[in-house]
Amino acid sequence: MHDYQKPGRSVVYARDAMCCTSHPLAAKTALDILGQGGNAVDAAVAGAVVLGLCEPMMAGLGGDVFAMMRLPGEADIIGLNGSGRAPQDLGADVLRKEGLTTVPLESVHSITVPGAVKAFARLVSDFGSLALAQVLAPAIRYAENGIPVCHRSALDWRMFGNRIWGSGKQHYLRNGEAYAAGDLFTSAPQAEALRLIARDGPDAFYCGEIAEDMVRTLRDTGGRHRLDDFAGVSADYVTPISSDYRGYELVELPPNGQGATALLITKLLQQFDVPSLDPLGAERAHLEAEATKLAYAERNRLLGDERFCSAGLSEMLSEANVRRLADSVDPKRVMTAARPSREAVHRDTVYLCVVDQNRLCVSLIYSLFHPFGSGLASSRFGIAFQNRGAGFSLEEGHVNELQGGKRTLHTLIPGFLKKGEGTLMPFGVMGGPFQATGHAHFVSNIADFGMDLQEAIDSPRGFADLRTGKLVLETGYADAVAARLAEMGHDVVRPAVGLGGAQAISVDLETGLLTGASDQRKDGCALGM
Repeated sequence: MHDYQKPGRSVVYARDAMCCTSHPLAAKTALDILGQGGNAVDAAVAGAVVLGLCEPMMAGLGGDVFAMMRLPGEADIIGLNGSGRAPQDLGADVLRKEGLTTVPLESVHSITVPGAVKAFARLVSDFGSLALAQVLAPAIRYAENGIPVCHRSALDWRMFGNRIWGSGKQHYLRNGEAYAAGDLFTSAPQAEALRLIARDGPDAFYCGEIAEDMVRTLRDTGGRHRLDDFAGVSADYVTPISSDYRGYELVELPPNGQGATALLITKLLQQFDVPSLDPLGAERAHLEAEATKLAYAERNRLLGDERFCSAGLSEMLSEANVRRLADSVDPKRVMTAARPSREAVHRDTVYLCVVDQNRLCVSLIYSLFHPFGSGLASSRFGIAFQNRGAGFSLEEGHVNELQGGKRTLHTLIPGFLKKGEGTLMPFGVMGGPFQATGHAHFVSNIADFGMDLQEAIDSPRGFADLRTGKLVLETGYADAVAARLAEMGHDVVRPAVGLGGAQAISVDLETGLLTGASDQRKDGCALGM
C-alpha cells in the first residue's frame, strides 16, 4: 500500500484495457489504437514504434524485438524472436586477423541486421485486428510533427550524444548538439520510411529503398553487409521456458535471449530462506548478488544462438547444477570471482505491456543495444543501426562466437508471471545486463514479501556487475546496508541514475480487474480505460 505522505506512485486500476510504458505518449498511443478497434498486439506495436521516437537512444527501426503473447482463453504463451543476425560475410576469424579480441562498440562490424520491423509486421499480420498502415499512423504523425524531449531522454542525450558519428549526426543531433528537455525532436526521413513500410509492408524495409540506403551506408563505412542479409531476415516463433518460484510460474523466452539467466537466479534464491530476511537488508542483497554472479557466469559459458546451445541450456537449468552452484554460496561472505564476460553488455531498452478488453496480453521489449546503438545511422532515412554484434565473442569455439548468419546472445527478455489459474502478469525490467537480475528481484518482491506491483517496481535495486566486479547499489539502500555489504567483501558503488525501469500489468482472470504499475525511474506511466 502506497504511503501518501511520501513521494512515489500507487498502482493503477482499470476494467477494460491497460498499457504501461516508459513514455506517456506511447501509452496514450496504445490506448488510442484500442479505441480504433485494434487489439493488444496492434496497440503494443503502435506504442513501441512511437517509443523509438520518444527515446531514440534506446530503440528504433534499426534494432531488435522480442515479444510474448497470451491469447484470450488460451493457457499457453506464444514467444516471438525478432532478433537479427550477423552479416553472412563476417566471422570472428576476420576480426581476429585484425588483432581484435572483442567487437568494438562503434565499429561497423558491431552492426547486426535489424529484426524489429519484421517482428512488428509479423505480429500485426498474424494476430492484429488492424492494417499495418493504421498501426504505424501515430508514429508517422509524431515523426513529422515532433515529440517534446522528456527529462530522462534529455539526460541520456547529454550523456551519450558523443557516441553519434557519421551520418548519425545529421539525424540525431541538432547543430551538432544534444537535444534538451522540452526540445522538439522530429524526423521527416523516418516518417518517409514508415510511410513506405505502411504502404508496402516489411519488404519496403528489407528489400526496397530503405534496405538500399542501409546497405549503401554500411558498405561505405567498411561493412560487409549485403542486400541478401536484409532480404533473409526472419522473425521466428519460439516456445517459452519457465520455472516455479514459491507458488508462481516465471515464464521467459529461450536463447538466444538470456531468459534462462533469470530462471537460474530464482532457482538459486529458492535454495535459501529469503522470505525471512529484511527486504532492504544486506543479507538479501548479498544473496541476490551472489546468485547473479553465478547465473551470469553460466550464461556467458553456455548460451548463444538457439541453434548451438540446446545442451548448454539443459545443463544450466538442471537441478544438479542448481544444487552445485547454491552450495558455493556463503550467506555471510563474497565468493571467489565468477567468470566475467569480455563481450560488450547491453545498456538501453524500451519495454511495454498491453492488455485489451478480451484479455489478449502482450509483453514486448525493443532495443538498439547501446545508447544510439552503434552511433551510425543510414544516410537517407536516418535508421539508427544497433550494435548488438558487440555482444558476440571472438573466442574460437565459444558457443557465442561471431559467425555469419548467427544470432548473438541477447540481453532482451520480456517476461510473464503466472499464479495458478487466477493471475496472469506481463512484465518487463529494462536496464541492459541488469534485466535478468531485475526479473528475479521483481518476482521475489512479490512472492517473498507480498509487495504490490508498484512497490515491487519501486523497491531499491542492486546489481553485481561481472565486468567491473562492483556491486552497484541504488541510494534506496541505507548507508548502513552498503557498509555491511562492504564488510562482507563487496566493492559497493552508487549509480549516477537508477538501475533500469520496469512496467507490469496484473490480470485477475476471475474478476477481470487490471492492475498496472510503471517505474518512476523513467518518465512513463500506466494508463487504463
